[in-house]
Parts: sequence; C-alpha cells; structure tokens
Amino acid sequence: MKINLDHVVKTFNTFRAVHDVSLSVESGELVALLGPSGSGKTTLLRMVAGLEFPDAGQIRFGEQDATQIPVRERGVGFVFQHYALFPHLSVADNIAFGMRTARAARRSKAEIDARVEELLRLVQLSGLGNRFPAQISGGQRQRVALARALAVDPKVLLLDEPFGALDANVRRDLRRWLREIHAELGITTLFVTHDQEEALDLADRVVILQQGRIVQQGTPRAVTRQPNSAFVMRFLGDTHQLSATAKGGQVMLGDLSLDATGLADGPVDVFVRPADLEWAGQGSGDQPGPGLPATVTRVIDRPGARRLAVSFEGHGLELDVAPEVEVAAGDRGRLRILRSRIFPA
Repeated sequence: MKINLDHVVKTFNTFRAVHDVSLSVESGELVALLGPSGSGKTTLLRMVAGLEFPDAGQIRFGEQDATQIPVRERGVGFVFQHYALFPHLSVADNIAFGMRTARAARRSKAEIDARVEELLRLVQLSGLGNRFPAQISGGQRQRVALARALAVDPKVLLLDEPFGALDANVRRDLRRWLREIHAELGITTLFVTHDQEEALDLADRVVILQQGRIVQQGTPRAVTRQPNSAFVMRFLGDTHQLSATAKGGQVMLGDLSLDATGLADGPVDVFVRPADLEWAGQGSGDQPGPGLPATVTRVIDRPGARRLAVSFEGHGLELDVAPEVEVAAGDRGRLRILRSRIFPA
C-alpha cells in the first residue's frame, strides 16, 4: 500500500509541529522518520495512523483519501515504544485482541487461534502464548506488540520508537529481526526514531526532519555520504567542526588545501568525522607530508580498535587507528584529512 502525504500541516495551539510536509512511501518500502525531539516525526506518524488529523493537506493510502478516516477504519498496525500490552491478558490473548474486537471480517475462534500460533512462530515466541507480559523479557514484550499489530493484517505498519525502552544489545538483535520480518512480509512500514544507527541499519530510505520540515531524504548511503547541510552533518553521527575561510574555491587548514568549489569567499565550517582522519605519528616511518600538527591527549582502547583523542590548535578531535599502532598520550604527529564536507558558516 502506497502512502502519500501532500502539503500536510499540523499546529498545536500556536506551535507549528509540521510545516507543509510532502512525502511518498512506496508499497513495501521501509522508511525511517529521523530527527531530534520536537522535529515533528511522531506527529507525522500519528496523522498517518489517524490519531491526529492535519489542519491542512491530504493523506492518501493508494488512491483513497484517508485524511479524515478514523483510526479504526484505516487498516494500520501501530507499535509503541512502551508496548501498551494488556497486563491481565496472556500473550496469546494480547495478540488476538484486535481480531476479536474488529467490527468487520470477524473470525471464528479456530481461525483466531491458528493465526495466533502462526504469529507466535513468526516472532519466535512459540510456546509462550500462555504467559503474561510480566513473565517475559522486554524484548519479548516488544515482539508480542508487533505480533498484535500484524494480527489484523494491516495495510500499513507504523512503529514509534519501538526499541527505545530496551538495552543496546537487545535493540541490535531486534533491529536485525525486524528487518528479516519486513523482508518476509513486505508491509509498507513507517518507522520513527531519534537513533541514527537504528534508522541507517533498518531503513530502505531515511527522511530527516528539523523543526517540522523535511531537510533531506534518501538511502542510508546517500544521506551519510552526501549530507546537504551542517545540521544533517552534525546530526548523523560523530563529527568535528573546524572554522576556516574559503577563498578562490579553496580552504586552508594548517598547510592543507581543501577543495571548496562553488562556495563563496568568506567564513566556512569544515566538518570531518573520526573515520575521515588519518594519524601520522613522528617516528612511525610515515612520510611527514601536509597535515594538521596535533598532540595525543588520550588513547582509548576498544575491541578491535584504538581511538585517539588529539588536540589541534585548541580543538579536541578523535580518530580511530589500527589496534597495533603504538601511540601514547603526549605523542606528536600530523592529521591527514581523507574526506570533508564544507558549508558556509
């Protein structure tokens, strides 16, 4: 089921939560709405669900105008961050709840029981149908919430920060699992998160919002490799910001010359990520070459890698080196910039 949002606007009292947003989600696509708190992503999701109604604009499911259709008639499945399971119902009864209360297409008890068992297998919880939510883990409760959303055969699946209440390891496991479930079922899915890693791991396409507006959208590769603004660059992962001046299509940092073709002369910000920097330590055998003179302030060892915290002209920067690189706090060397993005200051 294709979803179209055309010039959608939503205001709460005097606060404009969504500004003239237009977005298309293709049938079977998994799209992540990504942005900081207050960017409008959850408001958009709730309007697609029918839990909120836009002040202007149109929402279409396929060719149907769904703008004013009540939530019960939209055919959407909704998964919340905090599960919203009924504590007094068993896992099986939680999953069956929507099938038993739907106004249309009522199923027999045998059909409902068979569907529940099918969904328990799908979410890898076979044998746990008689337990209650308090008797299973947080990750398992989130699987039950997804099974309940899928039980009514939704045309659209909506997920609002579904893994936000779980610890990091469980979140990673559930992300992989959800991607597999989506590949198997092919349901059009809108996924809200403020977690960049989550969005990039899961989505076919990432839509980045800022203050109620879409500021960039594209594949994970496109938005990470070609951020179109300083906001997107800062928002998507660790980044360092260095002030400089553009002149004649070039930016000089130390004795490094960076290409700034297309930028007007004047103040600019140079953005580099830890992976964009390379360390050449004194006595390492590397050719000195051009670079930024820096001093190591701290060495952080991690499984399979070493991270260096270094100082360059008062800026604190971090970069990763191979685990076998011998370096210590106080060592001096040079930073080479492998990649950078430059935006007007």
